[in-house]
Amino acid sequence: MTLPVSIVVVSRDRPAALMRCLTGVGQLDYAPFEIIVVACPAGADATAARPDADHIKLIRFDDPNISAARNLGSAAASGKIVAFIDDDAVPEPLWLRHLTDPFGDPQVACTGGYVIGRNGISYQWTSRSVDTTGTAHPLALSGDAPATPAPPQGQAIKTEGTNMAVRRDVLSTIGGFDPAFRFYLDETDLNLRLAAAGHRTALVPLAQVHHGFAQSARRDRDRSPRDLTEIGASQMVFLRKHGPEADRTAAWRTFADGQRARLLRFMQSGPLDPLDVARLMRGLQHGAKDGASRAFGTTLAQPDLDQGFRPYPGRPDAPRVRLSGRPWQAARLRAKAAKAVRDGAIVSLFLFSPTARRHRVTFTSEGVWEQSGGLFGQSHRNGPAIRLQHFSSRLSSEIMRVQKQRG
Repeated sequence: MTLPVSIVVVSRDRPAALMRCLTGVGQLDYAPFEIIVVACPAGADATAARPDADHIKLIRFDDPNISAARNLGSAAASGKIVAFIDDDAVPEPLWLRHLTDPFGDPQVACTGGYVIGRNGISYQWTSRSVDTTGTAHPLALSGDAPATPAPPQGQAIKTEGTNMAVRRDVLSTIGGFDPAFRFYLDETDLNLRLAAAGHRTALVPLAQVHHGFAQSARRDRDRSPRDLTEIGASQMVFLRKHGPEADRTAAWRTFADGQRARLLRFMQSGPLDPLDVARLMRGLQHGAKDGASRAFGTTLAQPDLDQGFRPYPGRPDAPRVRLSGRPWQAARLRAKAAKAVRDGAIVSLFLFSPTARRHRVTFTSEGVWEQSGGLFGQSHRNGPAIRLQHFSSRLSSEIMRVQKQRG
């Protein structure tokens, strides 16, 4: 029997991304689940205008504080499990099945999955732990089965805010997310608090979401930062809350040096100029000053705003449709794929050109998983640059590559 899950989606100033996210969440092969959207006016209005709006719990919230927004969402949750995904992410159809599977073990309080980047194939984040400076460290996991690794001494298992789930009673008891972390390290703070309370976290490689790093007030479309103030504030709060005071100055210096190095890489590649680097570093230092005096730790048992479980229809056990062809057949195949989505299927479209172009996967606004690239090109970036094969064998291998995540 599957556990009832409440999915919380926080959105601010990205209504188009939110609509795409909700289209993807609406195709989850899972039951029962509900959707809770916590959004600014633009996102809330767009959600209210959707044809499935009656199936969504909507909370209007216009504060630039992701922790406070997530707390509002979890307080309105009626499921045994609260899952979180960002508005610029889309889950694979079997995401919730994989993400909730470890909760069969009563000792597991939190789960986290893997996050796929912009090309739709390579990973942004996989298995990691985190220390008291907020620095993440890779963890070696073999295979794709869920695991509950023991983190190194003084560290915690790290989950990503765009792909994680927590037992609702545990989240409520521990006080939810600390609103001192308005942006950045919000889930990392929760990871350390869960570990300190003796709770176990499972990592689930097959629980995958595609994360686009959408444009926001803090970063541009090319991922170059626009402002580092809140990152600086959250980092300083984190060091005050979790790190030894004697190590704080050195830890901040290491962090600031890493941010400067990141900005210089963007300057070398083009998006930033020297004045931008100077301005952004001033913002980082200004944030650190704010974070040095910002109150933290006001995490209380969450209020119960239970409105009753509002099940979203989803697509449990939906038929899978797989279409394939050449780029010159794309218009016809896309129209056929969109119709299959409207008819209730989960649809994958594979378009292979007679080239060695690298592959990309996108989730379209029509709700189709579209993979394009050369018949002889890479999908996994660590594979051969060119591989000679027939269309049918390439199609079979790509279907198998995503079958455990997509069905």
